[in-house]
Amino acid sequence: MHTKTIERWAHDHAFGQDKKKSGERRTMIVIGITAVMMTVEIAAGMAFGSMALLADGLHMASHASTLTISAFAYYFTRRHARDARFNFGTGKINSLAAFASATLLAGFALVMVWESIMRLLSPVRIEFGQAILVAVLGLAVNGSCLLILKDDAHEHAHDADDHHEHHGHDHGPADHNLWSAYLHVLADALTSVLAILALLAGRYMGLAWMDPLMGVLGAALVTRWSWQLLRASSRVLLDMQAPEPVKKTIRERIESVDGCRVSDLHVWSVGPAIYAAEIGVVTAAPKEPGHYRKLLPSSLRLVHVTVEVARCEP
Repeated sequence: MHTKTIERWAHDHAFGQDKKKSGERRTMIVIGITAVMMTVEIAAGMAFGSMALLADGLHMASHASTLTISAFAYYFTRRHARDARFNFGTGKINSLAAFASATLLAGFALVMVWESIMRLLSPVRIEFGQAILVAVLGLAVNGSCLLILKDDAHEHAHDADDHHEHHGHDHGPADHNLWSAYLHVLADALTSVLAILALLAGRYMGLAWMDPLMGVLGAALVTRWSWQLLRASSRVLLDMQAPEPVKKTIRERIESVDGCRVSDLHVWSVGPAIYAAEIGVVTAAPKEPGHYRKLLPSSLRLVHVTVEVARCEP
């Protein structure tokens, strides 16, 4: 059989990962803004003695690092989307970047807790007026970054929500990379709010201990986001089965044909909201594998499906 004839049945494994994502350019803009504000807050926290402000700056530093990872992941995914060395394309780079971001977040949280405890045991003088101004500026910067990322992040989240409504399952936002960037900035904005509250309490109520305490609370917030990202991304990286309702839909469609039974079923994610599946079918009247693939709705986003058909007695 000629090679050109074979190509009729062959397909690549890019699955759309070679196209530039809408969130990539906005992520680059946010990286620049975050890096500048990070430097200002860390310098101000050290100069004015504010642990809450320093914690906010370190938190922002973690975001600058993780956002850089996100930007690189977008680039690497596009650049190698058609590289045959990746069996199912480069879609998992998205989740790998999110996992790395979550790990960095956890590390920064530990640093924040340690430094906050040291400040509780050995208080330092805080220049509340200057620290408050810098914290307010940091909150304004975070707010602008949220607006930059908001439309794209919500678009991906809503796409996933629509998918859930149609099929009754939940596998999280479509783009872990973009969603992790959005959550990083959102967490940073909330940490800025905590820093402002602590500094105001210290200046006007004499509660200087609130400053390092808010550092601990900020670390707890960072840890929470980190755990959520670790859970979502690790499910993809470990090839865990798709949610049960996804498998149920596949099983019901295949077994809707009289006499067909699904003997083996594996469904796993190979990229943002796209799946691969291996299906074993047992039937007394076997048909071509393509017949069973056509039974599966396109809305399930199954981009690579292998069907093995076995004959059995009626």
